[in-house]
Amino acid sequence: MRHGKKINHLGRTTAHRHAMLSNMASSLILHKRVTTTVAKAKALRQYIEPLLTKAKDDTTHSRRTVFATLQNKESLKELYGEVAGRIANRPGGYTRILKLSATRAGDNADMCIIELVDFNETLLEAKTASEAKTTTTRRSRRRGGKNETAGNEAGTSAAVVADAPAATTTESAPADTATDTLTNGETREEAEKAE
Repeated sequence: MRHGKKINHLGRTTAHRHAMLSNMASSLILHKRVTTTVAKAKALRQYIEPLLTKAKDDTTHSRRTVFATLQNKESLKELYGEVAGRIANRPGGYTRILKLSATRAGDNADMCIIELVDFNETLLEAKTASEAKTTTTRRSRRRGGKNETAGNEAGTSAAVVADAPAATTTESAPADTATDTLTNGETREEAEKAE
């Protein structure tokens, strides 16, 4: 049983696992997205998120600690250049895992894409378009407003609606028609006969 064991060893020794995750992290930083298995992507997310957080603070100490982990000068230059500028305002959650429907042909492993959130241009464009679209406000179809209460009887609710101020519109409103007040249990035909 694996109770309480939080690290997925991925079937590798410690040195092999660290080397693999370091190479995958460098590839993710350079290429902004990597296709891999779901288990490796989850392990990579835990591995790279602290590195991205350290990259927000551009000091010599943080550069040395990140370089000790990555061991790749090109990925370090990209990380502290373009990537750190884009993730500067994000409080965390720098990566996204998108599961693919197809599995790997050889061993039927679940595949996914892990990517940096701020570099997916299609999702960023959709987000800005939806923000621009939601600037308009929805208006209710209800006419009574807050003056009308649910507990009113039919006659008193009509009086409240009649007393409410008319909505200001550019179109002229139709003329008011006379309404008859009905007592409890009375139908319209009985009210017409009583007149």
